[in-house]
Amino acid sequence: MAPTKVELLTAWLPGRPWYRGTGTPRLERAGGFRLDDPAGEVGIEFAVHEDADGTVYHHAMTYRGAPLERAEEALIGTSEHGVLGTRWVYDATRDPVAVEQIVALLRGRAVPQAQSESDTPDTSVVASYGGPLPGGVTGSPSVVDGERWTDVLLDGVTLRVLRVLEEAPEGETAGLLPPGVTAGWTGGGEPRRGAFVRVLPASLPV
Repeated sequence: MAPTKVELLTAWLPGRPWYRGTGTPRLERAGGFRLDDPAGEVGIEFAVHEDADGTVYHHAMTYRGAPLERAEEALIGTSEHGVLGTRWVYDATRDPVAVEQIVALLRGRAVPQAQSESDTPDTSVVASYGGPLPGGVTGSPSVVDGERWTDVLLDGVTLRVLRVLEEAPEGETAGLLPPGVTAGWTGGGEPRRGAFVRVLPASLPV
């Protein structure tokens, strides 16, 4: 892709309220996973990048072959793919297809895929939630950005997508983490693990 995903994110990230730096970020890939769109039309990626200052960012993105209607504010940028042509890259928290698949993952109906290997489940990703979730996602989700996360407001449930990742406290297992999605990444050259998405019972202040 030209420009690359990292180049697009380098230009987009400084304008976000969760950006911790003061200049241009220097991002290096540190992990992540993918979800499949059942219709095969939208690419969905949850990418982790570490900045030169040690901050670890979670970038939830979708890739589309045409613009998403009424989502101009969600556009990260466009890129040219050697085979697929122009790709529109969006912040996934504003893309109903991605939100639908996060809900499916929490319901146990979607299988996370490794970033670099097609048709390979990513067993490092753990999703758990025992409460009720919306039956479906229609239209553009209502979204509120904070300084560390983005809240996606659904029917009686809030999906809190962590933007700045932190390792879970020592000794804490995935089963004791708040309901949501946990996964691993590499930070400072060492393996880390923490929450990517949390499920809250209702909208909370950012």
